Amino acid sequence: MKLLPRLVALAPLAFAAACAGAPKAAPEPNAFADSDVIVSSVARSSTPYGLFLAGQAAMNDGDSRQAAELFGRADQLGGDATVKDRAFTAALLSGEVRRAAMLAPTDEATDNQAVYRLGQLVTAVEDLASGRAKQAQAALTGGRITFPHAGAAALLAPWAAAAAGDKNGAVIRPEVRGDRVVQVFGMLGQAHLYERAGRYDEAETDFKALTGDAQTGSLFSLDYGNFLERRGRKQDAATVYRDALAVRSNDAGLRAALARVEAGRAAPPPPTIKQGAAQSLIAASAVYMGERQRQIALAYLRLALRLDDQRDEAWVMLGDLLALAGDAQAARETYQRVGPKSPLYASARGKLAWTYQTEGDKETALRLVREAALAAPLEADRQIAWAEMLRANDRWAESVEVLNPVIARQGENADWRLLYMRGVSLERSGNWPEAQKDLEKALARQPDEPELLNYLGYSWIDRGERLPEAMAMVKKAVLANPRSGAMLDSLGWAQYRLGDYKAAVETLERAVVLEPADPDVNNHLGDAYWRVGRRTEATFQWTRVLSLEPSDVLRSEAEAKLKNGLGAKGPAAAPSVAER
Repeated sequence: MKLLPRLVALAPLAFAAACAGAPKAAPEPNAFADSDVIVSSVARSSTPYGLFLAGQAAMNDGDSRQAAELFGRADQLGGDATVKDRAFTAALLSGEVRRAAMLAPTDEATDNQAVYRLGQLVTAVEDLASGRAKQAQAALTGGRITFPHAGAAALLAPWAAAAAGDKNGAVIRPEVRGDRVVQVFGMLGQAHLYERAGRYDEAETDFKALTGDAQTGSLFSLDYGNFLERRGRKQDAATVYRDALAVRSNDAGLRAALARVEAGRAAPPPPTIKQGAAQSLIAASAVYMGERQRQIALAYLRLALRLDDQRDEAWVMLGDLLALAGDAQAARETYQRVGPKSPLYASARGKLAWTYQTEGDKETALRLVREAALAAPLEADRQIAWAEMLRANDRWAESVEVLNPVIARQGENADWRLLYMRGVSLERSGNWPEAQKDLEKALARQPDEPELLNYLGYSWIDRGERLPEAMAMVKKAVLANPRSGAMLDSLGWAQYRLGDYKAAVETLERAVVLEPADPDVNNHLGDAYWRVGRRTEATFQWTRVLSLEPSDVLRSEAEAKLKNGLGAKGPAAAPSVAER
């Protein structure tokens, strides 16, 4: 179960689904194959060039902290413009924003315009963070900060104006042609700034416009509800929260806000200028995360945290980026910045655990999520994170036991995703009758969900039950998500199980193109090749399975097939990759 930061979940604005589950993608390949050797052997160098090489290797390893130190030493020894640019970038990416602002290039005629423009943005943010509001406003509105940072500058400019005492500039809605994020988050900033100016009717008009959008409205319900609470309209705020929870049932922030209203506690204060500016940068960062422009996204998060280091969503997103870059230690330190009282604590703790899980330290991973769950047994997010980690370690029955009370507390309106999770765990633990009940309930509530259609349809086919209905469900899932190698694999394996080997080969060949490193898909394709008489290709696929870190069961099966081929009826069905 992936619990997403609300900004990252804004798909119409190109926001990525970053996640509340842990980032599982492998680190991107480094330009330096032996970067550890380079760093260790060159870092002690006394020449700018040697330190530059070591810094570059550290940067490619995702270790921006070490890179910043090495580039900084190279710069002190008299490095050229390239070294200075690298020193600036590394300082920024490692979170040393003050230092980065000091190193920012000031020559507008520089050949490296990209670094210059980023430097202007960094300097403006540092001015705003340090109380030099007029300088920040001048930099953000002077036209020097252009693509790709024009949107961020536009979003920050009204907040800088407010800090500088420019009442008119503070409530001008920012615009950048064709930039939907600036349009939407510019309106959000304007709403907050109207509230700061005491122009409450205009603030509410903006909040209503934001929450009135059918696709994205629930993302801004927390801001609107907080505003209503501050205006003394607690029942209206509670209605806003409940309506949003009907769409985003797992949003911990909304649930906490509703609990606050129902308990009669005080409303949260409006965002300060720095907090509002930080929110703008987090939104812009989420866009770049969605576009896989991770270095810019990382830079924006560092700037946001310079303005407001209490932004838990920024810490979680930053941890995700560091984990994707392969810097597990930095990611762990970052996730641990989110405290137990935060609505995002369960998400951060789960992601922290995943940094250990992906390195094979399953004991530590399970301990972390278990401790968090036991400390707050009534908090669904923590229990879900624990159940998900148990599932990842094939402890299916235990996962069911964790999910049972969570689902029971939700009653007849239990979230379909929880029913799906438990259904899968029940099926994997051998309790198909109960699994089928959960899966059918989930599908009744979400009849077009590809994952559900695929999993339940495949399960029926694998058991020889309700075959026409099941095949139609799997085909519908593939039509909805034709780029899913996992779903194509399930369709191809279903065709295989029904004896349509020719169709199975065609489908599984498409699946293996999308999932070339998946041992299950390669195994299925090998079986299909064998059945149509393509024995050499079958042997190649089974041999490939052994090179792809298969499970012990799959390894034994592949070795047996390499020795003896397939019998008259073939092997038992290998596990579907429907969930992957």
